[in-house]
Formats: sequence, C-alpha cells, structure tokens
Amino acid sequence: MRKWIITGGAGFIGCHAASRFLKAGDRVVVVDNLCRRGADSNLDWLRDQGLTDFIKADIRDKEAMRSIVAEHADADAVLHLAAQVAVTTSVSDPRSDFDVNALGTFNVLEAVRLAGGKPAVIYSSTNKVYGNLEHVRVVERDGRYAYENLADGVNESEPLDFHSPYGCSKGAGDQYVRDYARIYGLKTVVFRQSCIYGTRQFGIEDQGWIAWFCLATNRAQPFTIFGDGKQIRDTLWVGDLIDAYTAAIDRIDEVKGEIFNVGGGPTNTLSLLELVAILEAHFGRKLDPPFADWRPGDQRVFVADVGKAGRLLGWRPKVSTAEGVAKLLEWIGQNKHLFTV
Repeated sequence: MRKWIITGGAGFIGCHAASRFLKAGDRVVVVDNLCRRGADSNLDWLRDQGLTDFIKADIRDKEAMRSIVAEHADADAVLHLAAQVAVTTSVSDPRSDFDVNALGTFNVLEAVRLAGGKPAVIYSSTNKVYGNLEHVRVVERDGRYAYENLADGVNESEPLDFHSPYGCSKGAGDQYVRDYARIYGLKTVVFRQSCIYGTRQFGIEDQGWIAWFCLATNRAQPFTIFGDGKQIRDTLWVGDLIDAYTAAIDRIDEVKGEIFNVGGGPTNTLSLLELVAILEAHFGRKLDPPFADWRPGDQRVFVADVGKAGRLLGWRPKVSTAEGVAKLLEWIGQNKHLFTV
C-alpha cells in the first residue's frame, strides 16, 4: 500500500488519479482549494469511493503546504497537479498565473525539502514549455497541419522556449522540479503533458477543448474555433496518463530527475475540424461553429514523441482517440445532471 498526497486532487486529472489509487488500496490525501468548476462534484465522487483524507488548502499558502507535507511526511509521493491551466487567463491576469503555477510549485517543493525530501514529487508540466516551435517546418496534409519531418513528434531534447505567461509559469515550475532533484536530491519526475481528455472534465472555452466541444454540442450550445481549425494535437486519455504516473513511481529510483513528454503520440492525433466532424456524425446535425483569431501561444501542431517514456517507463498510450471521444460522449450523455447552463 502506498500513500499519496495529490494537490489539485479534486480536479479533472487529480480525481482520476485519486480514484485509481483508492481502488488499489492506497491511502490518498487530496489537497484542493475547490475553486475549479466541478471540483465539489469530483470530491463527492471520491468520497463515495472511500476518500477520507481531504484538506481544503491553496498551494500559494506556503505555511499550509509545509504543514500538510510535514504531517504526511511518510507519504510515498506528492502528485502535484494544482495549477492555473488556461493560456487566456494567464494573459489577462499574469500575476495570479505566476502565483499559482510558479510560486505554488516552489511552495510544494520547499515543503517536501523541509520535511526531509522523503516523498517523491511528480509534476504535471505542459508542452507549452516548447513555445510555438517556429523553427519546425509545418505543412498542410489532407486538411490538417503536420510536421514536415518530425515523424515521431517532438522529443525532450527540444530547446525550451516559454511562450505566454502560462508557458513561463509552468516552465518555471518544470525547471524548479528538475533542479530540486539535482541540487537537493529530491526524487522528482516531470511530465510534459499534451492534450489530456476524459470523463469528469468540466471543459470551458479556454481549457479542455475536446470536453468543451463535446459538452457544448450535447447542450446545443454554441462554441468557437480559434484559428482555422486545422491545428492538431496528440490526444491522451486520462487513464493512460495515470498509468504513466504509476509507472514512474514504480521505477522512481531509476527515473528520478527525468523529464518525459507524455501524450497520444503520432498515432493519436486530432484536429479541431475533425472533432467537429465526429460530433456532427454523432448528433446527426450540422454545427457550423464560428471562427475567431488565433489565441496567444497556440501551436499549429503539437505531437509528442513518447519514445523515452516507452523506453524508461515501459509505457505507451492504450486508448485510441476514436475510442476515447466515444467514451467521453457517452459519459456526458449519461451525466447531464452534473452540468448547468
């Protein structure tokens, strides 16, 4: 049996991780300030599964983080998921974005260091740390963008080029987590995540686009395509991401200090227009969403090369994009009571 501290444990990814670990018989301590839409519902869902350890706290509160980690210094791992997650919000309020993502991550790391460094730290980073990849040639093929030469996608040797306040704040956390392994000997692993989607994701327009498109269409609510809709992402089902977290903790002594790109890879990609077509077929009606200007920091293509995770973690994506979107649509259809207009 393991013991986990999960910051942002009532969020989309966090509640799935907590559920998985609870089912495995582990002890889970969920830390969340419950500010995100759907967090209360996710927390109730976890309590129905036996969660007993919930602490309402904010990662910006350094004393709270120190107290929590000190009280649970016997934990095997801190899964640090709490974050400000929208590029658009970071542009409109960069100070809050910095406080949550950069300072909040620093507070978590310091709490672990001051508690003796025993829990491993798994950090949820982002592909945005690579910036817009303007030097990588992009072509259009079959109505979608693609890398001209990177058949396997972007790997971890790609230079960092933080773009947008969100990219900067998450990138700062990314590098702090990496460096605390080198300087202080903490057992840390960074996951630079691509497009994560799945059930219990209460999508909004500026974050969680797959869930947002699916939810809006289900409710006959308009949504907007920013850019031309040909941009693609490699999509990763949330359960596959939890597999990667577990694999890292299983091998923590071998992979401490490592950074992994984790996404759907080149076999699981989706454009915005392709998702619209899937939704039109599913609901049997034409959608014709309006288009708007590109948003800051929006990459025309991002596909992660997940080869390193395969080699060192024995991990690979299992759920195809088609299967995952179908599962998400089924869940939304069965849980309309969770969503309010």
